[in-house]
Amino acid sequence: MTTKPRVLFVCVENANRSQMAEAFARLHGGDRVEAHSAGSAPSGRINPKAIHYMAELGYDLSAHASKSLDEIDGAFDAVITMGCGDNCPWVPARVREDWALPDPKHLDGDAYRAVRDDISARVRALLASLQ
Repeated sequence: MTTKPRVLFVCVENANRSQMAEAFARLHGGDRVEAHSAGSAPSGRINPKAIHYMAELGYDLSAHASKSLDEIDGAFDAVITMGCGDNCPWVPARVREDWALPDPKHLDGDAYRAVRDDISARVRALLASLQ
């Protein structure tokens, strides 16, 4: 691949799972990947829990913004939905996956961290498959 892969992570609110996935793509992929996230019905803010649990890993998620899919354009090498089913519209991409992940917004600390760490591992595997 001559250009860096473009990856889009989508969930309903773009406040938890997709934001963490975008962050992990930036952490694990560095300048070798272009990572984005968006929501089908964005909440307009990043969940404070997501900010807290990503800060534990040294990533400042407060610099992110909750975005609508309407703000995203262009072609993507991979589009990953976060278990949102019919609430996530179809976005064309070379690779499409649905990661049936629970929405962690109401989970306690250990359960939230488990979802976070699962997302990290999945992002690593995705990026390796796109290289």
